Amino acid sequence: MTIHKAKRPARLTTASPDFPNPRAASSAGALFDRRRLLQALAALPLLGLASRKAEAIDIYKTFQTPDAFIAEAFAPGTPPPPTVLDLDAAKQAQIGAVFGRPYPQARLRYWKADGRSAWIFDDIGKEGYVPTTCGFVVAGGAIEHARVLIYRESRGEQIAQPSFLQQLIGARAAGGGIDKKVDNISGATLSVKMMQRMARTALVFDSLTA
Repeated sequence: MTIHKAKRPARLTTASPDFPNPRAASSAGALFDRRRLLQALAALPLLGLASRKAEAIDIYKTFQTPDAFIAEAFAPGTPPPPTVLDLDAAKQAQIGAVFGRPYPQARLRYWKADGRSAWIFDDIGKEGYVPTTCGFVVAGGAIEHARVLIYRESRGEQIAQPSFLQQLIGARAAGGGIDKKVDNISGATLSVKMMQRMARTALVFDSLTA
């Protein structure tokens, strides 16, 4: 007679697939949560950068395109073709005396017809600021027309308002500045000074074409 020993059923341990070890499961869950937390923290700088980029884009305000400014400056007629002013060392010295530094390019494009010249160029409120693009028309040695075309700073855009720009109309050269008093704007003092400096520089540009 053969005696067969009955096989003892396999004991289910806490480590078996049917009954996962609660400690291991808890540890794995904590590790997963920790990874998710680290991934979220790592993404924060990128989200901040995207937010700053979006903010930088938002503060770029185009009040008038350069083409629209030139069309307005010579309306109702047709604008003349652009001409190039070569800025040699002597001209740069005259420009630097009022602009505060040499003009950053060796050539400057402008439009001139019937004794009136139009200029589009950039300036900054101070070192480190983003350039502002403005347009000026000079006639008879005085500012005839002024516009802020593109403003790229987060504050001080009041300089683009007609009530402010009107103060520059008729301004003539007076030493290193202009002969008209321009009211300051609270919180935008550097932008106001920049506009006065740009008007004075436009007068120098015009004188260099005589």
